[in-house]
Amino acid sequence: MPSIAIVGASTDRRKYGNKAVRAFRQGGWTVFPVNPGAAEVEELPAFRSVAEIPGSVDRVSMYVPPQVGLAMLPDIAAKRPGEFFLNPGSESPELVEAARALGLNPLLACSIVNIGLRPEQFPDE
Repeated sequence: MPSIAIVGASTDRRKYGNKAVRAFRQGGWTVFPVNPGAAEVEELPAFRSVAEIPGSVDRVSMYVPPQVGLAMLPDIAAKRPGEFFLNPGSESPELVEAARALGLNPLLACSIVNIGLRPEQFPDE
């Protein structure tokens, strides 16, 4: 079963960081929500940082603003994910350049759509 870190996982079911947690769980992935301000997201234990996730992850999907994401790049690069998605709103030229400098190959796309699902399939309530 592939694994994913959802950076910016949210307890707010209206936010894409929450819809992603639900979508990847439905898709059969092992999901690691990353949110320093939450104990759990959708009944999964939340991690304060990517560095706290045990072992490796196959994919990292980012849902935080670029300035927040920049500070997280070293921890993400250390996990050596096979895929690194920058969802709409999380990307910036500076972040993309910094990610590449750390050996990451950022994909600027919606990671939910990438697995054949759509965010609107996950209700806001």
